Amino acid sequence: MNPTALIADDEAPMRDQLRTRLQQAWPGLRIVAEAANGLDAVTLAGEHRPDIVFLDIRMPGMGGIDAARQLYDRCHIVFVTAYDQYAIDAFEHGAIDYLLKPVTPDRLATTVERLQRRLERQPQDIGAQLAQLAQLSDRLLGGNAPAARPAYLRWIQAQSGQSLRMVSTREVLFFQSDEKYTRVQTATAQHLIRKTLKELEEELDPDEFWRIHRSTLVRVDAILEVRRDLRGRQMLRLRDYAEELEVSRNHGALFQQM
Repeated sequence: MNPTALIADDEAPMRDQLRTRLQQAWPGLRIVAEAANGLDAVTLAGEHRPDIVFLDIRMPGMGGIDAARQLYDRCHIVFVTAYDQYAIDAFEHGAIDYLLKPVTPDRLATTVERLQRRLERQPQDIGAQLAQLAQLSDRLLGGNAPAARPAYLRWIQAQSGQSLRMVSTREVLFFQSDEKYTRVQTATAQHLIRKTLKELEEELDPDEFWRIHRSTLVRVDAILEVRRDLRGRQMLRLRDYAEELEVSRNHGALFQQM
């Protein structure tokens, strides 16, 4: 009988991407259900009894860690996460596997090999899994362990026709409001997303992105030069981008030497 799996992620494009890549990496795996949050994942797992559950860590309501606490003794757990390396160190070498978003074919192939070996036996090392879940909870959700660095946004999902383009925030030069959309500008391309500038500002690392105007967030290390034009306005010149960006008076204090 073919092994079965459940995918839980609150973002449909990410579920679609993982399902497609699993079909390519493991044709014999049957996806029996998909969930948009941890509570639905637990419920659907009870109905379908999958061999494997792929869990996003951050989901509305019940997150992946809390869901895993209810599922760890019934199936093999794989976390699919955008958290940075410090956080995922908590289960790097243990019984619980992880995939870092966006999921790459090479990393998925490694996970598939591990799962195929583990499916030859029932979920084991329950005590180790519990310890890992507790450590993850401390690092990611608070507790007595040293606080983990906040999980800032690392990837932008930009729809392009019927496909999804994953843009690293390291590639982004600036974000700019454009009526109903937000413009994502890189050195080589421009994308439009529906996430607002306010939402982006809350999710991005404030040490990496500064708001220079009510409609613009700029990547700090993309700034080459700040100058004043003939009207006294502060203007930014960015690397790999020809046009200058205006700094509003309300945000001029960012460049106090000017």
